[in-house]
Amino acid sequence: MKTKIAVLVSGGGTNLQALIDAQGKTLLSGEIVLVVSNNPGAYALERAKKAGIETAVVTKKEWGSQAAFEAKLKEILTDHGIQLIILAGFMTILSAEFTSCYPRRILNIHPSLIPSFCGEGFYGLRVHQAALAYGVKVTGATVHFVNEIPDGGEIIAQKAVYIQPGDTPEILQRRVMEQAEWVLLPQAAEQVSAELCGAGV
Repeated sequence: MKTKIAVLVSGGGTNLQALIDAQGKTLLSGEIVLVVSNNPGAYALERAKKAGIETAVVTKKEWGSQAAFEAKLKEILTDHGIQLIILAGFMTILSAEFTSCYPRRILNIHPSLIPSFCGEGFYGLRVHQAALAYGVKVTGATVHFVNEIPDGGEIIAQKAVYIQPGDTPEILQRRVMEQAEWVLLPQAAEQVSAELCGAGV
């Protein structure tokens, strides 16, 4: 039995595409059966549809509160028999009530070497702006388990990326995605998916 995977997204879905591509090359033994977005306009939904993956949209605005939003999200995940959740640019912090329901079964990709430039408020270009402002010479990406602390869960894998002279946040963001995120996330997803399958989860 393949591990059933849901990918949660909010934007363009480049990390989702990396996972879809890995699945297409049979580098992912689990199966992405669902893509959920909290943004109905997310291009990631189009990527999922092109790959023949079922999609769903759940917004906090629609459900009125964090608790109601997460209850609906859990309902959808349960209905699809989801065993592993991957946050790929998902711009909503999940509560302890939600994350505790999926111990060591929610992964997140963050565009820095945690514990640097992480936590609440550090997302997207802000991470790369902070890295350049601080003057670090090496940055990268981290895949970690998700708990109630933003970017605070156990680290699964990291990959370093060197900062180059003349880097802008946009240039650095692209390099980190190409050299680290798109490589690391499918590898970590496969590792955890295989572990869950072996454990009979």
